[in-house]
Amino acid sequence: MVSNNYMKKGRKFYTAMALNLLEGILSGSSIGIIFIAIQSLFENNLDLDRLVRLSISIGCIYLVRIVIYSFGYTQGHVGGADMTKDIRLFLGQKMKRIPLSNFSKRKSGDYINIVTNDVNNYETILTHKAGDILKNSILIALMIVYLMMNNFLIGIICLVVALSIIPVMHFSIKVVSKYGKLKNEILAENVSDVVEYITGLQTFKAYNMAGVKNQKTRESLRDISDINYTYEAKVIPVGTTFNMLGGLMMSISIILAGRAVLDGNLAPSQLVVLVVIPMYLAKLLGVVFIDLTSYKNLVISKKAIVSLAEEKEILDSGEDFAPKGYDIDFHGVNFEYEKGEQVLKNISFKAKEGKLTAIVGDSGSGKSTILNLISKFYDPKSGDISIGKVTIKNKSPEKVLEVISMVDQDVFLFHETIKNNIRFARPEATDKEIIEAAKKANCHDFIQKLEKGYDTIIGENGNQLSGGERQRISIARAILKDSPILLLDEATASLDIENELAVKKAIQNLLSKDRTVIMIAHSLSVIQNAHNILVLSDGRIVERGTHEELIENKGKYYNMLMSEEKLKHGDMKFCI
Repeated sequence: MVSNNYMKKGRKFYTAMALNLLEGILSGSSIGIIFIAIQSLFENNLDLDRLVRLSISIGCIYLVRIVIYSFGYTQGHVGGADMTKDIRLFLGQKMKRIPLSNFSKRKSGDYINIVTNDVNNYETILTHKAGDILKNSILIALMIVYLMMNNFLIGIICLVVALSIIPVMHFSIKVVSKYGKLKNEILAENVSDVVEYITGLQTFKAYNMAGVKNQKTRESLRDISDINYTYEAKVIPVGTTFNMLGGLMMSISIILAGRAVLDGNLAPSQLVVLVVIPMYLAKLLGVVFIDLTSYKNLVISKKAIVSLAEEKEILDSGEDFAPKGYDIDFHGVNFEYEKGEQVLKNISFKAKEGKLTAIVGDSGSGKSTILNLISKFYDPKSGDISIGKVTIKNKSPEKVLEVISMVDQDVFLFHETIKNNIRFARPEATDKEIIEAAKKANCHDFIQKLEKGYDTIIGENGNQLSGGERQRISIARAILKDSPILLLDEATASLDIENELAVKKAIQNLLSKDRTVIMIAHSLSVIQNAHNILVLSDGRIVERGTHEELIENKGKYYNMLMSEEKLKHGDMKFCI
């Protein structure tokens, strides 16, 4: 179980609750003083001196309430904001510890919705609803006590109506639990649809699909509108029934109080009390009902936060990771993203320290999965992976990744300066070291040509740079990190010839140092000097050896090479 310390309420929150309680008591006192003035008026003993004293009392109470409300409101909001800050930071760290397989099973909209909308909703509980419910509940209790002091029967009737909120809330909570949860699910779905639409807008336009996808997004937004309508339509009848009880309470109070006055058992001044207070009480009970209904709806957000906090994490024994060298060993590794759909089947091999191991094979054969397992992005279903004779099982990904540098086909860059994007690899690096890494990555020249050089903001995911330029910045990161293990995942794929040559030169500089290198390549020409080549097919290693050995075998590798040669020499021609 995950500790609930991340949801721990601070001193400011409890201070705000105490002040809300005090404000409720003072509100009741103000009403009491008003009715004392009314009673004095009816009994003809309200003189100027008494009126001034009562007015000063109400004024002082009002001033104290203003101070209490202002301070309590501020403390509540600051306390709530502090807590939600801690929740967001906790969830941010939590998501780093969740296996990537969870993200493939669950839409990104779920996580976005929890960290943004659900946390905001939970903050509303802390800063508004909880304090208001406490304050109004105290005020209702004081009113009922005051009614009982004037007419016990009317006080009891008002108490029964006030307590009827319990069964009424039972029905309301059932409605909220059902439709509130569905509302959150639809909202999460909508967030995913909107993110997909914005991210893929260029592709949608290119294939004239923007209208189709826009229609899907509009339908998703319509679903939110529909569930909001359904939610309100189901809750309103419950609230209306409760408000009818409040109206009935006012009518009975007026009849009983009026009858008591006519019978001479009640003073006219008390009649005012027994008529006005039930009217105010009915309104206040309606407010509390709405707040409690909202409170239950917002508690659904708390459950969503807790569900994310309790998601299974990558196992971490807490032990230090101290490999004895940098050989990488796979021993009978099996892996699947989805249950029953095996991606890797009994994979065993050794990538020797200081050597280049290449992995080739069909698309979907499991090449990138091998690199993801080494990087601890996923854990194998069975088998073991070790680095330097030390298993990485139950080791934290952060500790394992300290000895690994990666260059992916799909480079992710931050909306930051080029300098800071490179510096992410090693935050303590100097500007001089960053520039040196950029030179080795073959990107120093194009960076200098930019208006602000290394201080140029490159846009979201580096959208102001070409694919080759982004790739070279990624290589500069790997050079700067200078790890003993290097993983290259089709780093030259999807590039034009000019950029591919520039990236290959950068990779050559990266390979110049004695490292354990595992490279996935779409072009067989770049891995012919590899010390060991693994050929994958359908999740299995079907061949292994040097380039010369595999050519001699005339197996799958040989057939792949022959197909590549045909493409190079133009045996496949396109006709228009």
